[in-house]
Amino acid sequence: MKNIASIVVTLIFTLTAGILPAAAEMRLGYVDAARLLDEAPQAKDATNRLKDEFASREEEIALAQDKVKRLEEALQRDGAVMSEDERKKQTLDILSRKRELRRMQDEFREDVNIRRNDAIGNLQGLIKHTIEEIGSAQKFDLIFFDGIAYANSGLDITDQVLDGLKKRYQGAAAGSKGK
Repeated sequence: MKNIASIVVTLIFTLTAGILPAAAEMRLGYVDAARLLDEAPQAKDATNRLKDEFASREEEIALAQDKVKRLEEALQRDGAVMSEDERKKQTLDILSRKRELRRMQDEFREDVNIRRNDAIGNLQGLIKHTIEEIGSAQKFDLIFFDGIAYANSGLDITDQVLDGLKKRYQGAAAGSKGK
């Protein structure tokens, strides 16, 4: 039994001894995905475009909420002096407006999520392409992008990817101004 254990230990040591020098020569890097999604100019631009695109609908929802609130306050305040039919009619009107408001909010949320996911997908493609360019140009063997539990800060190339994204953004902005 001791012979088998010593053979296994020797075999493992021999195999890892051949792998370790190769691993020591590898060039590794990682990119902080959350930071890129926060700091990339493309992300900020997409956020601003989404805000602009949905601002009028957001305002419409706010106005509808305010109208429902005012109607509820009026019913509460004046309900005691209203006839039964008038109070019932007012209550049904409020319920109908609340239903419509919920529908508007649900559609709004769904539309915003679709557009946000589309923008994030486009940005992720751009980030991937930028990482590939940096990896190839700087001779990285492996770059981690998502799902890192721990990494030495010396491996962090997020600043380089962020610089690459900024250059792309400035180049695209300059190209669109020239049109």
